[in-house]
Amino acid sequence: MQENNDLPDPAVRVSKLSYVEFRTPDLDRMVEYYTKVLDFNLVEQTAQSAFITTGSDHHCVVLTKGDSAARTNVGYEIWEELGDAQRRLRDAGYDVERRSDIAPGTPDVLVLTEPTTGIDLHLFADQDLVGATEYTPLRPTKLGHVAAFTPELDPLQKFYQELLGFKWSDTVGDFFVFLRCNSDHHAANFMSSTKNEGMHHIAYEMRDPNHLISMLDHLAAHDYRLHWGPGRHGPGHNMFTYHKDPDGNTIELFTQIDVVHDESKGYWEPRPWHESFPMYPKTWEVDIATANHWGPFDQGSLDH
Repeated sequence: MQENNDLPDPAVRVSKLSYVEFRTPDLDRMVEYYTKVLDFNLVEQTAQSAFITTGSDHHCVVLTKGDSAARTNVGYEIWEELGDAQRRLRDAGYDVERRSDIAPGTPDVLVLTEPTTGIDLHLFADQDLVGATEYTPLRPTKLGHVAAFTPELDPLQKFYQELLGFKWSDTVGDFFVFLRCNSDHHAANFMSSTKNEGMHHIAYEMRDPNHLISMLDHLAAHDYRLHWGPGRHGPGHNMFTYHKDPDGNTIELFTQIDVVHDESKGYWEPRPWHESFPMYPKTWEVDIATANHWGPFDQGSLDH
């Protein structure tokens, strides 16, 4: 689709990526990873599920017992009143259900199906603020973004831009798009693929390089090794590291992501590592420097 941020008023306006659900065959093992290794706060746990957070929101990660699967649903906070958002989404031709039984902390939720992937999206006005109540120096600051494969990129990008109000930030080649819902360079990114499906990776933000290094030392002490990084991406320019969680899902820990206040005037927080001044959304070449400015290329990062 045409990379155009001058789109009609969207049906709803997403304000942030709020949570992602994982299914896991070993719930206790995943809870231990998130709480003991990544230092998240466990808010609630039952025999079938756990709700975990980095901040004051009730949860940013939902773990559900079952066959291993990542990004089984995604929750987005929106600016809109839910009744109005439901009407406008239905007017746009989407089936939308309003439910009060999705999860603790989110008693009023709109549920609709994400085009091309078939997963559920949850839209809501806010979460109960009963999550982490005290600061810890190791914990990631927030859920940053989630990347997924899709068999058809254009209709999914159109859905996110025209129906959910996302803006285009960058594209790699013709197959990997980065979309934002606030000033962070991307909250959702999608890679076109006919051989892969599901989640590509999920990313948690660290405050700065020192915070990231402290977490990497903590990972090493718990026998978690990086399979790529540290490095610096081209799109978003975030400093990145990647490792695998106990179920084999790819986890990115990152810092220094681009902040886009007004794309019409360029990226309004210039960084010394930018390639041009000011920076604007663009289509990147498919090469090593796009994936990692600093060096080694992980073939799996752009394997679609």
